[in-house]
Amino acid sequence: MRITNLLIITSFLLLAILSSQAQTSKSGVWPAEKANSWYVKHKWINGANFTPSTAINQLEMWQADTFDSQTIDRELGYAERIGFNTMRVFLHSMAWQQDPKGFKQRVNGYLSIADKHRIQTIFVFMDDCWNPSAKTGKQPEPKTGIHNSGWLQDPGKRITEPGETALLQKYVTDVLVTFKHDRRILLWDLFNEPGNSSKNSGSLALLTKIFSWARIVNPDQPLSAGLWDWKLEKLNTFQLTHSDIITYHNYEDPDKHQRVIQILKANGRPVICTEYMARLRNSTFENTMPMLKKENVGAINWGLVSGKTNTIYAWDTPMPNGDEPKVWFHDVFRKDGEPYKQDEADLIRQLNNKQSIKRL
Repeated sequence: MRITNLLIITSFLLLAILSSQAQTSKSGVWPAEKANSWYVKHKWINGANFTPSTAINQLEMWQADTFDSQTIDRELGYAERIGFNTMRVFLHSMAWQQDPKGFKQRVNGYLSIADKHRIQTIFVFMDDCWNPSAKTGKQPEPKTGIHNSGWLQDPGKRITEPGETALLQKYVTDVLVTFKHDRRILLWDLFNEPGNSSKNSGSLALLTKIFSWARIVNPDQPLSAGLWDWKLEKLNTFQLTHSDIITYHNYEDPDKHQRVIQILKANGRPVICTEYMARLRNSTFENTMPMLKKENVGAINWGLVSGKTNTIYAWDTPMPNGDEPKVWFHDVFRKDGEPYKQDEADLIRQLNNKQSIKRL
């Protein structure tokens, strides 16, 4: 999220709040009282965006041939060790299209592993970030030193194909109906960064549809779509007024980040940051995570274990030689479970009131 003018944010939010009560009655959004009652039933929500280190993207995570339950189990164990209680995990419609029954079995298998580690999950459906064309089957190898070189939009360019919207509706509905009462799922994040990849308000139509599909199913878990770019006024207004729980992304320094939180809280709903922590942009565990806990805002950083997503490299700073950067951009652990920075792991454990363990 890039904040350019705090006055613009404040004005937008005040206008959105004025219309939120009417929107709630019309769109089926949870009343603020229900949302706050849900939030207080949970411990302070914190964790990471999770892709196992053996997967370059969502398809490699969820396709039958490459679903890696052993790595998922091991790496969620690293998360449990420092007290993380929530993972945000991206699904992909093409993995469901290959084999709906098998896909849902793998989702259930993942949830069983996460539950064993006392971790709930935020599942993400749509995504406007990175590569617009996805193909099932064997996925490409990572491009050396390039951040998220294989990550996939969903649906990406397929949205223009005949019958694609109807297929997406079947996918979203099937998954939601199957897991609508599953307490292992914390929240449904319906659309990651709508309008990214220069789509802007062109994503509003699909965003509107997926909220409508989800409201028809009416799952026990809350619905949301995170705010991420304040210039996208139409999208932001829809996301804010149609989400049960307010979620957002922020990779700025803690002072700017805290001002955004104070404004978002004026909406009277619980607030969860579903992406933060970019060390080279002065968004770190040390300076931001304690602030989020003090504000009682959920804290979900990008990345758990360094792997095929290459998110130790910065968005705009490729390293063609593939050397490990001196400062990791994202991620907490190496593949063997050793923290990138032991002091960070100790801080996270402390914030979660987790007993200290021996250094690896």
